[in-house]
Amino acid sequence: MRLGIMTCGGDCPGLNAVIRAVVRHASHRGATVLGLEDGFRGMTENRTRELTLENTIDILDRGGSILGCSGYNPFHDDETAHLAIDTARGHEIDCLIVVGGNSSMGIAMAAQARGLPVVGIPKTIDNDVAGTDFTVGFDTAVQTATEAIDRLRTTAESHDRVMIVETMGRDVGWIAISAGLAGGADIVLPPEKRIRVEDVSAAISADRKRGQPFTIIVVGEGAMFEGDERPIGRQRTGIEPFFQLGGVGQVLADRLLADHSSEYRVTVTVIGHLQRGGSPSSSDRILAIKFGVRAVDLAIDGPHGNMIATVNDTIVLTPLSEVAGRIKAVDPELMKLAETFFR
Repeated sequence: MRLGIMTCGGDCPGLNAVIRAVVRHASHRGATVLGLEDGFRGMTENRTRELTLENTIDILDRGGSILGCSGYNPFHDDETAHLAIDTARGHEIDCLIVVGGNSSMGIAMAAQARGLPVVGIPKTIDNDVAGTDFTVGFDTAVQTATEAIDRLRTTAESHDRVMIVETMGRDVGWIAISAGLAGGADIVLPPEKRIRVEDVSAAISADRKRGQPFTIIVVGEGAMFEGDERPIGRQRTGIEPFFQLGGVGQVLADRLLADHSSEYRVTVTVIGHLQRGGSPSSSDRILAIKFGVRAVDLAIDGPHGNMIATVNDTIVLTPLSEVAGRIKAVDPELMKLAETFFR
């Protein structure tokens, strides 16, 4: 039995832990593993490498992916689609393990539709993949954002400042809300709710009146102001064009200062890709191992066309058709907690 594995989309902590788990368990099951570099782009260009116990022995704690990452989709075009499938067949891959987010699960489903058996593993710091409670990379990102909030509070307290922390997470507020709660933020502005600057100003003023001279605000990068038609960011062109979010924290600061420039100082910190880099947390490593082991069993024994998921602390299977292209909103209970706890 020969398995293929690739890491798609953006990098996140825990990808190498998944790769290592797949290689180790595949060895126990008598299967070999071929790594496809840079996701489906490497598959299209026939860029591969053999993965063994020896060359994956020390990658558990490493961030990023030894295989590289890409969100490239070859199935938009028949020519590139044939190239990708030909690579898999040429290397006699019996099943492909795709580690990726919701968009990547859609690409995986397209590969399955063209006759290549596929198993998915959910990963993304955004935690927005449908059909699973948690994704590989999310816990580490929240931990990093929480630590940033902890550190920024000391400066906020020392200089009586309003500190705005802009987190990643795209269109959902999993990171913003989770890190805001864990880091003791005063105000959290997730993408799920439109920002009213007057409400933020009122909350800051309330802090001052009750004797708190500083305020910590966490805002998700995809958050929008009332009246906005799209998030703040810019369109990036190139081989893999996409809309890059970013800048909402500074816009919020500018609007606050326009009305209160003489009352308080505002500082903006964009954590950015720090949330995606570095060594994975212990929770992400364990989740990666669970997913990797189950993926190998599923790849060998079937059924294919499913994504490994965790629901209520239990490993389950979610059909790719229920994952592809869908975005998982923040859990209603977590949103309710945020609305209750934050002003």
